[in-house]
Amino acid sequence: MMNAYDEIYLDDAMRNLGEAIDYAVNICEIEINKFMKLFISSGLSDEFGKGNPKIISGMSGTELAIETLTRVGIPPFFKDNQVDYECSPEYWCGWILAYYQWKVGCTFRDIFKTLSMVDILRLYPTLHEASEEKCIDIITNMIRSRHTTSNLQLQRKKSGYSQREISEKAGVNLRTLQQYELKTKDINKAAVSTIVRLANALGCKEEEILDFV
Repeated sequence: MMNAYDEIYLDDAMRNLGEAIDYAVNICEIEINKFMKLFISSGLSDEFGKGNPKIISGMSGTELAIETLTRVGIPPFFKDNQVDYECSPEYWCGWILAYYQWKVGCTFRDIFKTLSMVDILRLYPTLHEASEEKCIDIITNMIRSRHTTSNLQLQRKKSGYSQREISEKAGVNLRTLQQYELKTKDINKAAVSTIVRLANALGCKEEEILDFV
């Protein structure tokens, strides 16, 4: 899967989203879920998610938080910056969220159709010292577990094909296809060639059959 933007910007993105959330919550006293909703409704989350250098690297996290508030019509909080961001659970939430969004390539809007910032915050005590990849696996499993129907199954039913027809069209073992649909086998870890063949057989985009969202 293609990452959302070039990796050279990733460190800045992670630090800045961490700082933005920390500043919003601990300096401006905005509830963490509310700030994320403002971030999404401001349109900045879309620019951030696509890797706009001006947004992810050209401004500090504090400036990102203030720009978010400005765009949604809330008077910005011009308060002193907090120095010790990296000790904050809220900073970690933004830091790992930026990594997750970059890694999986889906939008913040789609992530938060299923997950909340409070859900991520609750992971801090056990995961803040874990590797990024372990965090990715756990967050992905949380999202997937809250979907009763896989995206692959939704796309297949939308297409009108049976499981056997798609299996034959895509050249994918029928039992494997069934496991992907039932989510007993993780389609997100399938070979790229398998995902491409399934998407082509269904006439949809590759990301539409993955279960990140």
